Amino acid sequence: MPYRISDIELHLFLEALYLRYHYDFRAYVIASLKRRLLAAMSHFETPTLTGLLDKVYHDESLISPLLNFMTVQATELFRDPEYYLALREQVLPMLRTYPSLKIWVAGCSSGEEAWSLAILLQEEQLLGRSLIYATDINTQSLQTAEAGVYPLDRMGDYTNNHRAAGGKSSLSDHYTAAYGHAKFDERLKRHMVFSDHSLATDSVFAEMQLISCRNVLIYFKRPLQDHAVGLFKEALCPGGYLGLGARETLTLSRYSSAFVPLDVHSQIYRKVRL
Repeated sequence: MPYRISDIELHLFLEALYLRYHYDFRAYVIASLKRRLLAAMSHFETPTLTGLLDKVYHDESLISPLLNFMTVQATELFRDPEYYLALREQVLPMLRTYPSLKIWVAGCSSGEEAWSLAILLQEEQLLGRSLIYATDINTQSLQTAEAGVYPLDRMGDYTNNHRAAGGKSSLSDHYTAAYGHAKFDERLKRHMVFSDHSLATDSVFAEMQLISCRNVLIYFKRPLQDHAVGLFKEALCPGGYLGLGARETLTLSRYSSAFVPLDVHSQIYRKVRL
């Protein structure tokens, strides 16, 4: 009979992980966590979750590889192009009125969303007065994000996404190709900051005009969802914008009254001006 992770095992594992390394997954959706931990157990060749905990608890070098399983890595440049088109057409005209812009990509994973926003701002001639904060709890993902190097064979699909997002240039204008990889322009990177940040345990660090947190909240239980949205509410300036993933909504959030929908289809909200 296949091994199944019990709720008690999972609880003990997550508590120990938090106490040992201060990574807090205790309010993440259980079913998704169990699937990812089963994959981690296979990778680390441990037949039980207790065995995996024993390995990770006593070997700090294993925490980063473990986080690659416990955090979701699925992303792409200009994912859901209609979202970026809505930003281009409905949000950036308003952001253009600010003398400077701070943008937070929360849960940036391997960085494709942050680079997409940098390209979007560059095309709209706003990057020069913008600073993009790209944050995640996974330090290995952040290293990939900061490097801005991605497989060249994915650029065809990314180019189609960029075009559908209303791209005003060729995507290839923003990267150089060599040895089967594409490296994005360092001039974009000058306006980007990559940093470790947890939506579960860390606080707000700056006032933002736009926060993009896409396909992250779906992995949180409701209390952690509310906690994260509370952080976004605190960080956003009056009239600032919040973008969520296609399957995410503020409808049931305790902070729903603090936002008004701007584009329901693309899940873009605006913070209410008091």
